[in-house]
Amino acid sequence: MANANQLKALLQSHLEGDDSRFYSVAMQVAAHEAKRGHGKLAGELRTLVDQAKASRVIGSEKKTVPISKPRGELANLLSVSYPKARLGDMVLSSDLAQQLNRIILEQRHAAEILSHGLSPRRKLLLVGPPGTGKTMTASVLAGELGLPLFQVRLDGLITKFMGETAAKLRQIFESTRQARGVYFFDEFDAIGSQRGLANDVGEVRRILNSFLQMIEQDDSHSIIIGATNHPDILDNALFRRFDDLLHYELPDDVHIANVLKSRLSRVSVKNISWKRLAAKANGLSYAELTRSTDEVLKTALIERAKSVSEKDISHALEERCKLSKRLSTGS
Repeated sequence: MANANQLKALLQSHLEGDDSRFYSVAMQVAAHEAKRGHGKLAGELRTLVDQAKASRVIGSEKKTVPISKPRGELANLLSVSYPKARLGDMVLSSDLAQQLNRIILEQRHAAEILSHGLSPRRKLLLVGPPGTGKTMTASVLAGELGLPLFQVRLDGLITKFMGETAAKLRQIFESTRQARGVYFFDEFDAIGSQRGLANDVGEVRRILNSFLQMIEQDDSHSIIIGATNHPDILDNALFRRFDDLLHYELPDDVHIANVLKSRLSRVSVKNISWKRLAAKANGLSYAELTRSTDEVLKTALIERAKSVSEKDISHALEERCKLSKRLSTGS
């Protein structure tokens, strides 16, 4: 059984409310018993630890986070919000909708999954062009699961001082254990291209290695999301650290029409060819479609128009296409 030091460590961690240390010591005891040939006892101890972790998930769902917002230095690293977004708010391909549904289901059944020695999907990599729904996905997962959304602030995370960025990363991953939520690293691949870094390739590599190590070792119940517009520059080792990879693409004509109909449902529209409009909007992202329809709605409000025409929508889409083209060419 446990030796004197392990018993003291168990009691001390319990008194201090340090669950991570308590579980760690308990697993050490289980490993010790397994070495002594007490396989059944070791298995029972591991099961009890898994059940304790599962009950912690249930408790954390009722009381999501112990703090309302990041404090101290974390306030410079994380911004917090409480999204109300739902999966039905997004226009998604059937494959992507199935993936997200599966993630939500596994999280809702996390206690049962953990009690059987399995792990629900919670480390996610979102890949795709800008404006295709990656940020919205983080909000939807937080909203569906009733969790806070912690967005990592790259401007606060990345510094020019050697070792400081890795130390700040460590603080964020410590927070994933203390405050359950959805942690969103948007464009985290940009770590290697920040002007503030003194062109030190070795330091960039150390930062990326630190991230890989921390995400692999993370045993919290938080959902960790990395998003990138440039999967081609990511190390293959990074992909293996995630439980699921979600691919986002620009909307096709069917999805474009669905977005336009949904966004303009609050106003009267007559004699409109959605197919024709979708063809004009080809190449625009979901975010750009949303901005286009917002312009149509604002114009209707200002002019006190009771309906919008195909010409109104077409004009807004054409303007957005011109702007998108200028931005992409830098002219």
